[in-house]
Amino acid sequence: MADIREIVMDTETTGLDPANGDRIVEIGALELMNQVPTGRTYHQYINPGMAMPAEAFAIHGISDEHLADKPPFADIAQAFLDFIADGTLVIHNAPFDVKFLNAELAKVGKPPLVLDAVIDTLQIARGRFPGAQNSLDGLCRRFGIDMSRRVKHGALLDSEILADVYLELNGGRQSALSMDVAEAGRENGEPVTPYIAPRRPGPRPALLTDAERERHSAFIAEMGDEALWVKT
Repeated sequence: MADIREIVMDTETTGLDPANGDRIVEIGALELMNQVPTGRTYHQYINPGMAMPAEAFAIHGISDEHLADKPPFADIAQAFLDFIADGTLVIHNAPFDVKFLNAELAKVGKPPLVLDAVIDTLQIARGRFPGAQNSLDGLCRRFGIDMSRRVKHGALLDSEILADVYLELNGGRQSALSMDVAEAGRENGEPVTPYIAPRRPGPRPALLTDAERERHSAFIAEMGDEALWVKT
């Protein structure tokens, strides 16, 4: 079976909408192969060519001074595209990031990313936990993922955290363990047979004794005709 390459990524921006002139200031991404991190990452700060609004600085802490000597998006666009090539993007709230990335790509004459080809972990989480808190922080709390390093938002750090969340949304650590066992078997040249839990041939027999049944019936009788057990 062919290896599955996925790129978990995040961006930080100057605001909420590229249509209003907002730009990307940081991209962080990491590579998964068969849903296991390979250690390959992409991380880049980007000079947006504009002042950082106070509201955005309060979220990610990226200052104008920090970005002053960083390259514009045009200078890093191809390196970014080379890193994500042949991989499926995994993003939390994908429409937001894809909207910004496509705005930047359009400025440098590069083709847009296809949103329908992106795995949106927010959409997955909403399907699994409707009505729950499905922000990245909320999912970390749900799955017990350490957030102690996340004092402020950061694209690479958030990508690392999102990779853990994505693993949990796809079956958790047990799923990863199964994949590791399968990979070990393939490396040793051994056939790998997936474990299938045996099915019980028939219903398990009741363990109540006759004396226990009689005591239960007597207890129900004492409750009168309005008892739920009598009605059902």
